[in-house]
Amino acid sequence: MTAANTAIDQFPLIPREHLFGNPTRAQGKISPDGTWLSWLAPLDGTLNIWIAPRANPDDAKAITNSTDRPIRDHFWAPDGKSVGYIQDKGGDENFLLYRIDMATGAETCLTPFENTRVDVVGGSETHKDKVLVGLNNRDPQWHDVHLLDLNTGDLTLVYENNTYAGFMADDTLTLRMAMAQNDAGGTDYFRFADGAVEDEPFESTAMEDSLTTAPAGYTTDGSILYWLDSRDRDTAALYAQDTASGKRSLIAENDKADIGGTIRHQQTGEILAYSANYLKTEWTALDDDLKASLDWLRTQFEGEYGVMSRTDDDRIWIVWNDPLGAPIATHIYDRDVGTLTPFYVSRPELDGAPLQPMHPVEITARDGLTLPSYLTLPAGSDADGTGRPAAPVPMVLLVHGGPWARDTYGFNSTHQMLANRGYAVLSVNFRGSTGFGKGFINAGNKQWGLAMHDDLIDAVRWAVSEGIAIEDKVAIMGGSYGGYATLAGLAFTPDVFACGVDIVGPSNLETLLGTIPPYWAPMVKIFHERMGNPETEEGLALLKAASPLHKADAITKPLLIGQGANDPRVKQSESDQIVGAMKDAGIPVTYVLYPDEGHGFAKPANSISFFAVTENFLSETLGGRAEPLGEVLEPATVEIVEGAAHVKGLKTALGE
Repeated sequence: MTAANTAIDQFPLIPREHLFGNPTRAQGKISPDGTWLSWLAPLDGTLNIWIAPRANPDDAKAITNSTDRPIRDHFWAPDGKSVGYIQDKGGDENFLLYRIDMATGAETCLTPFENTRVDVVGGSETHKDKVLVGLNNRDPQWHDVHLLDLNTGDLTLVYENNTYAGFMADDTLTLRMAMAQNDAGGTDYFRFADGAVEDEPFESTAMEDSLTTAPAGYTTDGSILYWLDSRDRDTAALYAQDTASGKRSLIAENDKADIGGTIRHQQTGEILAYSANYLKTEWTALDDDLKASLDWLRTQFEGEYGVMSRTDDDRIWIVWNDPLGAPIATHIYDRDVGTLTPFYVSRPELDGAPLQPMHPVEITARDGLTLPSYLTLPAGSDADGTGRPAAPVPMVLLVHGGPWARDTYGFNSTHQMLANRGYAVLSVNFRGSTGFGKGFINAGNKQWGLAMHDDLIDAVRWAVSEGIAIEDKVAIMGGSYGGYATLAGLAFTPDVFACGVDIVGPSNLETLLGTIPPYWAPMVKIFHERMGNPETEEGLALLKAASPLHKADAITKPLLIGQGANDPRVKQSESDQIVGAMKDAGIPVTYVLYPDEGHGFAKPANSISFFAVTENFLSETLGGRAEPLGEVLEPATVEIVEGAAHVKGLKTALGE
C-alpha cells in the first residue's frame, strides 16, 4: 500500500448507519404565522412529521405514524390549518397527497385513487385554502387539472386534459398557460382564454433550448411573468415579461451558469434575489433589506448556507448551514432582532468524525470542453491541504444520474463513506449535465456511450496524470444514468476500470424507452431527440450501439448491481437482462434486489445494507477498508439473486 493509503488507518471508520441511516431531524419548516415548527424525524425507526410550538420547541410530537416507508417531504398549507405530504407505495412513484389537520390531528388522503400520481399545478397567496392539482386517474398518460379544497377535500374538475404536458396558473388559481412538446422536440406555450387553450402558442422553444428555457411563475397580481430563458444566448438568464404588452426585460445573467433559484416577496411574488451555481452557489439580492440579511448570515456561518422556510411576514427564516467539515445544522433566524437560535443538527453522530473537504475542480475534456467537477480525498492523504494526495490512491468515479441533472458542492454521504474507506472520490459534470448553459447540455445530444462517456474517461486520465488515482485501481459507480455509465464503462472500456457498482441503471436503451411511465409520454420527444429515436433506423442503431447489454460479453471486471423491483423508470428487467447475459457468457456478477423499493433505496435499512455490500465489494478489488457486514442484512428486505461469493463476507452474512 502507498504511504497515502496507509495513513487512512489513523482515522476511525465512520459507521455506515451514521451516513445512511435516519437523520436525527431533517427538513425543518415554520408555519406561515410563525407559531409552529415542523420537521421530519424517526418514529419507531421510520421518518415521520413532527411539530412543536415555536415558543416551546421541546414540546414536540409526531403527527403522522408511517410504519413502512419514510415520509421524505412535507409542507404547510398556505392557511396554516394543516400539514401535507406525499407518499407512494413501494417506490412505484404513484404519489398521493395526504393532509394532517392541525386542530384535530386527523389524517386524510386528499387524492384517494389507485395508480395515480398527483402533481401540484399552483398555489395562492390570496386563496390560501385551495390549490390546483393534476391527477392522472382518468388516463395514466394525462393529468387533468382539479381545484382542491385543502380543508374539506372537495375536488372540482377545472380542465380535462388530453393534450398538454403541463400547466401554469396565477394567484387567483386561474389557468393561464399550457405547455406541449412540439415536433422539433422543444416546447410550445399556449395561453388560456375564457377557460380554453388558444390555438397558437404565444412562445415556443426549439429542442436546443428545451432544458434551459421555462416560465418561472407570475407575480401575485398576474402582471409579470418571469422566465428562465436561454433563447438567443447560451446560459439561462432571468427575464420579466409584461403580460399585457409582452415586453421583456433582463433581470439577471451569468456567463458560466444558468440562473437557478429565486427568493420572492411573500405577498407580491416579486423576485428579491436569485442564484447561479457554477462550482458553488452564489446568491445576488435585488432588495436592500434581503441583501442585509443574506450578508449578515454570511458573517455567521462557515461553508454553505441557505433559506429553507419563511413566515408569511418574512421576518422569521429557517436556515441551514453546511460547514463542510461538520454535520449540517439548522437555525431559526429572527430578522428583526438579528438572532440565530439553534434548531437541530441533522446527524449529530458525525460531530468529530473525520469528514473530508470537497474540492471543486475543472477538468478539460479532449475536445477542450471544461467539466466542472468535485473531488474528495481520503483522510490523511493530503496533509498540506492542496487538494492532491501525497501519493496516488485508489479512486471511485461517482457518476450522477439524469443525465439531465448535475453534481453539486457540499456534504455528500457517499463521498464521505468512500473517502473514509481510503478512496479518492471524483464526481464529474459531463456534457449533458444541467446548469452550465444549453451548449453544455446539447453537447451530450445522442452521445450516450460516446462523447458523454469520453468525458468520464478523460476525468480518470486527468486524475491519474495529477497523481490522484492509481491507474489500475479505479472503480466506476452511480445510479440511474450513473448506473448506465457504470455498465458502459465495464463493457465499452473494460481496461479503464477495476470494477463497477451499478444502481438502477438501464442496460438496453431500446427497452428503456419502450417502458417509460405513461405520464412521461407527453415528453417522449426529449428522449428521442437527445438519445435516439427507436422509430427510425438511424436512431434504433444508435440506441443499440450505446446499450451495454449488447456488449455484456466484453465485461471482464467485477460488477455489483443493485435494483428496486418496483422501479417505474428503469424496470427490473433492465438489470435482469444484463445479469442473464453475463451468466450466459460465464461472467461473474453480483445482483442485489429489493422487492419494496423503486428508483433508488428509500428505506434506511435497505440503503445501509446496499452500501455495506458495496464497501465490501470495493474492498476486494481496490483494497480499501470496509466495515464488516455483520448482521446488516437482517432488517433489510434484500435478496441476493446472484454472486454472493464475489463479495467479502456476504455468504456468511446470509448464513450460508
